Amino acid sequence: MLRSLHIENIAVVERSDVQFREGLNVLTGETGAGKSIVIDALYAVIGGRTSRELVRSGAERALAAAVFDADAAAGWCAENGVEPEDGTLIVQRTVSADGKGSCRVNGVPVTVAQLRALGSLLVDIHGQNDGRQLLDEGRHLDYLDAFAQNGAALDAYKAAYGAYMANEREIQRLSLDDETRRRLAESLTYRVQELEKAQLKAGEEAQLESRSALLRNGEKLREAAEGAFTALYGDDGSAVELAGQARGWLSRARGWSADLAAADDTLSEAVALLQDAAERVRDVWDSLDFSPEEFDRVEGRLAQLRRLEKKFSVPDEAALLALYEESAARLAEIEYGDEALEKLTQKREALKKDCLAAAEKLTRTRRQAGKDLASRVEQELKELSMPSVRFVTELAPMTGQPGFGPKGADEVRFLMSANAGETPGRISKIASGGELSRIMLALKTVFGQNDPVPTAVFDEIDTGVSGVAASRVGEKLALTGMQRQVLCVSHLAQIAAMADSQYLIEKAEKNGRTYTTVTELDRAGRRREIARLTGGDNITETTTASAEEQLTAADAWKEKQHRGEKRHDSV
Repeated sequence: MLRSLHIENIAVVERSDVQFREGLNVLTGETGAGKSIVIDALYAVIGGRTSRELVRSGAERALAAAVFDADAAAGWCAENGVEPEDGTLIVQRTVSADGKGSCRVNGVPVTVAQLRALGSLLVDIHGQNDGRQLLDEGRHLDYLDAFAQNGAALDAYKAAYGAYMANEREIQRLSLDDETRRRLAESLTYRVQELEKAQLKAGEEAQLESRSALLRNGEKLREAAEGAFTALYGDDGSAVELAGQARGWLSRARGWSADLAAADDTLSEAVALLQDAAERVRDVWDSLDFSPEEFDRVEGRLAQLRRLEKKFSVPDEAALLALYEESAARLAEIEYGDEALEKLTQKREALKKDCLAAAEKLTRTRRQAGKDLASRVEQELKELSMPSVRFVTELAPMTGQPGFGPKGADEVRFLMSANAGETPGRISKIASGGELSRIMLALKTVFGQNDPVPTAVFDEIDTGVSGVAASRVGEKLALTGMQRQVLCVSHLAQIAAMADSQYLIEKAEKNGRTYTTVTELDRAGRRREIARLTGGDNITETTTASAEEQLTAADAWKEKQHRGEKRHDSV
C-alpha cells in the first residue's frame, strides 16, 4: 500500500507531505483548490507522462516521491536489482524546468519504462477518462478478457494468428503480376551479377585500408626503421654495443659492491631488451617491400568497394554481401514463385483451421465470462441505486473475411437499460453521466476482486451522482477499502463521511503567489468540511450537527460490515 507522498514544486503546491492510511482515504476541497494535483503527483511517481508544465512557476524542478510497501513488487525488485529497505520502496520522480527528468527506486536509477512496470504492480488509478473509455466499444473486449482471466487461451490464439499472418505476408510478397515480376527480376539479376562479379569478402575493406596506410607512408616507415636499427645495433657506438661495454665494467666490479651487482643484473636485462627491439625493427624493415603497382591495385579495389557501397547505400562490404545473398534469394523466389506460392496457399487453409479452432476456445471462455460479468455488474449496480438495471455482454461473430482478427473471432460490446421495460442499448446512447460513473465503479469493483494491486485511486468517480446514489457509491468505496487501500477525490459529503481518513486540500494567496496545502483532518475538522460540502460557506450549528450525524451513521454502517465479515470468516 501507499504509505506517504511527498510533493515539491508541482503546480501550485510548493511543498507538502501526506501520510496515507489503510482503508478509504478521501480528498476534498473547493473546486480548483488542487485536489487533482495529488493524483497528478502520484501518477508521475508510477511512471505516468509528465512535462515541464508540471513544474511550479519560478522553480528549477518538481519532485514527487512516495513510500510503498514492497510486498506486491518483490518480483520486480529481484529482476531490476533493487533491494527493499525495511520492507518498503522509496520511489522518486523529478522533472526539471527544461523538461528533463530522472527516476529512482531506493536510490537506484531506473528508466520511465521500468517505473511504469513497477507502478502497475503498486497503484491502479481510475480517472475521469475511464468513463470515456467505457463509451469506446473497441475497449469492451479488453474489459471482458481482463475479467475472464483467459490468458492461456488468448496466448494460444495469438500464436496461431501470428503463424497465419506470417504466411499471409509471404503470400502477398510472392503475389506479383507478370509485368511487376519481370521488372523486379531484371533489377535483381543486374544487382546479383554486379555484386557477384565484385568477388566480395567480409573484412577485406579494413585490411585494404590498413595496407593503403602503410603504402602511402612507405618511405617514411623505411627511413624510420633504418635509423632506429642503426642506432640500436648497426653502427659503432650503437645502443647495444655501448650497453655491452658498460656491462663489462660492471661484471668486473659486482663482487665488490651489492649495488653494482644489482645494476649489472638490470643492465643485462636491458641489453637483452635492446637486442630484441633491434631484431623487431629489422624484421619490419625487411618487410617494407613496396611497389607503385601494389599501391594502385589496393587503391583501385578500395574505390570499387566504396563505389558499390555508395550505389547500394550500405556501410561496408559485409552489408554488400548480405544484400547479395538477400537479392539472390529473392530472385530465386521470383523464378520459382509459382511453386512456392502454391505451397503457401495450401498451408493457408491449415493455418486458418488452427486459428478458428483456437478462436472457438477463446469464444467459449468469453461467453461464460460475459454471463458472469453481466450478473455481477447488475448486482453491483443494484447496490448503487440502480434497481431496475439490465447489463448485457453482447458477443457476436466477427464479420468479413477471414472471420477473425488479432484478438479472436468475436465482436464484444456492453449494453444496458437503466429502467424496467426498456430494451438494452448502447451505453453511449443510454447512460447519463451519473449512471456512467456508477457503471465504471461497478466494473472496477468486480475486476478488483481478482486484482492483486494493493492501492486503487478514484479521481472524481462521483461525477453526476447525488442523493441516495451518492450514499451507495460511498458505501461501495468503503467496502472496497476493506479489501485494499483506496484513495478517492470527491465533492460529495456522503462519500467523505464514509472515509477512514479524510484530507482537506486548500488554496490560499501569500505575497502574490498561490499556495495549496494538504491537511489530514481530525473529527472536528471532518465535521466542518462535511458541513461545507453540504451547505457551502453557510456553516451553521444545524449543518455541523447534520455532518456529525453522517459521520456517526457511517461509523455504525462500517462497524456492521466488519462484524458481518468476521461472522463470514468464522463460518
